[in-house]
Amino acid sequence: MKQLRIRTLAAVFVVAGVLSWAGARLWNAVGTLPRVPLAAPIVLALIAIVLLATGLSLRARLKAQRERRPGAKGVDPLMAARAVVFGQASALVAALVAGMYGGTGVFLLESLEVPARRDQAIYAGFSVLAGFGVIAAAFFLERVCKLPEDDEHHGGTAPVA
Repeated sequence: MKQLRIRTLAAVFVVAGVLSWAGARLWNAVGTLPRVPLAAPIVLALIAIVLLATGLSLRARLKAQRERRPGAKGVDPLMAARAVVFGQASALVAALVAGMYGGTGVFLLESLEVPARRDQAIYAGFSVLAGFGVIAAAFFLERVCKLPEDDEHHGGTAPVA
């Protein structure tokens, strides 16, 4: 499984932001702008909380397992892999959504004197922040579930059979 790359997430964020900004300009020229829902930052924040809670739970269970505490509950490798895949998928979607709302928010900054647009810009800004929270929680979860490198045990070479 490949690790998340900040470059990939940043590229998705920037491309989505530019396309969203251009789409918002075009949409505004035609008539009205689509609304930024109040639920957007809330849903992204909830996803970030779920990822963070999963990461903290796995970290505590792995630590208890390493310290060989009596009654320590082990971590199923398949469950950990699923959690990492969920985190990676969430990070990619969050980068896309944050870019979309970021581009719309940048467009809305041009007309902050209109109260409705100011509220939409605020929702868009909170959506971007919550999207970054999802990405940070996904990186944390990925780091918690990372396996130690094998070359520490074999001096960088594979064992001879």
